[in-house]
Amino acid sequence: MSLPQLHYTSVMSGDGVPSGRFTAVDPAIPGPVRAEAAPVLAYDAPAGTPERLPDAGLRALPVAFGFALLSDGSHLLSRTVPTGAGGFHAHAVHLLPGTPIPGRVLPVAAWGAAGWLSVTPDRMPPDPLTSMLTAHGPSRGLTREGLGDFAVARGPWLAAVLSDLRRVSEDPSAPPVVLVERQSADVARWVALATAVLPPDHAERLTFTTYTRRPGLTTHQVIGVLPEDAPDISDPRFRVHAASGHRPSWTVGDAWAGTAARIWRSRSPELFREAAELPGEPFAAGPLAVTALGAGIALGSEERAAAADWAAERPYALDEKRTRRLTDALTAPADDRTAAECAAALRLLTALDGRCPASVTAPLAALLVTEAVRGGDVTLEPPPRSAFEEAEGERALAALVEELGGELLAELSAASPGGVARTVQLLRIARLLGVDRAELLPGVVGRLARALLDDPGAGTCRALPDLLDEQFDVRTALLGELDRLTPDRPADTEQLLVRVALPFTGTQALPHLRMCAEAPGAKARGADRVGVLHTVLRAAGMSPFAEPLVLRTAVGLVWGEDTPTAGEARSLLGETTSDAHRTAGTWSRLVDAALAAPVGDEDAPELAHDLLRGFPQEIGARVRGSLMLLDLARDLRSGTAEPGWADRVRTLRGQAGPSENLALEHALGALSERLLAPGRPGDELYAFVHSGDEDLIAAYGGAARRDAVLTLLRADPAYVADCFTVWTAHPHAGAGWTRTRTALLDEVLRPAVRDLSPEGLAAVEEAVEREGSSRTLEAFRAWNRPPRSLGRLGRRIAGRVRRA
Repeated sequence: MSLPQLHYTSVMSGDGVPSGRFTAVDPAIPGPVRAEAAPVLAYDAPAGTPERLPDAGLRALPVAFGFALLSDGSHLLSRTVPTGAGGFHAHAVHLLPGTPIPGRVLPVAAWGAAGWLSVTPDRMPPDPLTSMLTAHGPSRGLTREGLGDFAVARGPWLAAVLSDLRRVSEDPSAPPVVLVERQSADVARWVALATAVLPPDHAERLTFTTYTRRPGLTTHQVIGVLPEDAPDISDPRFRVHAASGHRPSWTVGDAWAGTAARIWRSRSPELFREAAELPGEPFAAGPLAVTALGAGIALGSEERAAAADWAAERPYALDEKRTRRLTDALTAPADDRTAAECAAALRLLTALDGRCPASVTAPLAALLVTEAVRGGDVTLEPPPRSAFEEAEGERALAALVEELGGELLAELSAASPGGVARTVQLLRIARLLGVDRAELLPGVVGRLARALLDDPGAGTCRALPDLLDEQFDVRTALLGELDRLTPDRPADTEQLLVRVALPFTGTQALPHLRMCAEAPGAKARGADRVGVLHTVLRAAGMSPFAEPLVLRTAVGLVWGEDTPTAGEARSLLGETTSDAHRTAGTWSRLVDAALAAPVGDEDAPELAHDLLRGFPQEIGARVRGSLMLLDLARDLRSGTAEPGWADRVRTLRGQAGPSENLALEHALGALSERLLAPGRPGDELYAFVHSGDEDLIAAYGGAARRDAVLTLLRADPAYVADCFTVWTAHPHAGAGWTRTRTALLDEVLRPAVRDLSPEGLAAVEEAVEREGSSRTLEAFRAWNRPPRSLGRLGRRIAGRVRRA
């Protein structure tokens, strides 16, 4: 088969500007192809090249050997060399769209073929590709030995270059790869290294040129340049690799490229063909890694993980011999083993379990156990017990127990074994190895339960349900410990059960856990809090009388950090005995409810009365004083209070503490209401007025301004007369009383009297005279007389009076 050829040579125009022309073209090559090929074939000598060079100098200049894609889908394989007087000669072969090189030879293999011409022939000889295939063979430097030497020399850059070449061959829009080399032959070697690794269809389409001075003007995917023409490494238009510069310090992170680089550095390119026969997607690292490991080539952790994952997905793809070589390589000593590699090894072991003998699986299982104990990767699950079957597996298991048993028990007994996931992992490994941990179990379970309550989210680790399903003794002990801790931490347990479905539906009672499981649904149904309490108590399956601690759990679940209202507290106390609250420790929540009740809450005084009777020994002195203030308010409102009200309030205030106490406000309000009520005892009023207590008097003044008093003033003439008599009496009781009564006369009583009808005013005057005397009536009329406007004479008289 003869392929169409063309020759393109430089010419010098009359003005001294070099240009090019076709000197020989196969008629089969159409004009548009020739026009597009001209700039591809042109040659720009390196800067500073003399016009005239000896033959040795010409041979030292770079050769532009390239494979280009044209707009019609065809390809141009060409070689352009410099000639004397600054000229050049290009020899090219045109490949129609979809036409491969005969024998499916890769384009780069034509580098240095003897069929390339440096001058235009008299007649068109057979194409250089045919001559290369039939007579001359591959050029020197692209042999296996030569490429192996080059791969070793460029080892530090090899994986990075292969990774970028992979990217550009997968994605034509990716930035082209610029290879900075002083010899264009080295660029050809780079391309040969890459195309030996790339899948055949990608390798055949990879376009390249071994030399150009202007990388931004070419359309090749791989571009060779001299160091002086190299773009900046940060230029986003290119991926630049300068093998003559500093060794790269970064990690490539491409398992396919990393494995291919190691194979090349091991001088084993035949493994690429072997790997290509294995199933897998193009550029999959697995086939390469499996083949390399089977050949004894050491790989990094990422590449070993890729091999394990590939084999785990296709356990049928390898025979027992190759599988054994793979597992031997995966279990060989390594100091770079990562969590990802261990996880891949576990997937491989799971796939091989039952398919391969224990002599193959046991070493892999032993590795995973060792890594789980010593590596600290809490996501790594223990291998299946079946991996240690048969005599080989039993020997491996016994060796593990001897090597790791003491270490495992020591870590389990440590005060902080690394959190929930780590503790679960160690417990599962201990069971796998058959290590006796009975003595350690109570302490381990106690720490595990507290850790779950401290961080409920930690219970979502995948291994916890497996642990509880596998180990009945651990499940029983852990659930029992959680149930024991719950009365003191009900909210934490509730959050844990929201996140983790613990299996507590068996024969264990676990009343507190059952209550915590029921609580979210009961709250969501929107019932009042006392109703929610009843619901969660029913879920316990135990009465608070039989197990008072369920009461503490229920209160904690329903109210949390909130304080119950006085009404809710009365219901709690009324439905359950004080003994149950005393044992459960919830009596203090009831006391808090009484002391936090706002003024006007009628349940608070009743609750205080019950608390004083129910918990006489538990309530401290200061709290007792506050509750007794509330109890006094109850007695004052019911009319059963003993004489000496004001003194009693003052005494209890001293016992209770600060006057800002809400209980004091309850008592002061009840005392004020009682002293403002019709028919209040005169001696109590007298003692109050003459107490001189600013707090009592201020509370009285505030109560006198409430709607109940104002309504009574408008409706009852006798009440008006009584208030006038009290508020004008006791002139020497003290400054506090004087200020308060004066303000009440002016701001409360006067507006009420002035709003009365004439008949109402007459009724009030009659009541005032009846309550007091005619002098009292005159005083009332004088107090109620509106001020008169002063005329000129009056103002003069008033002025004289002031001067006098």
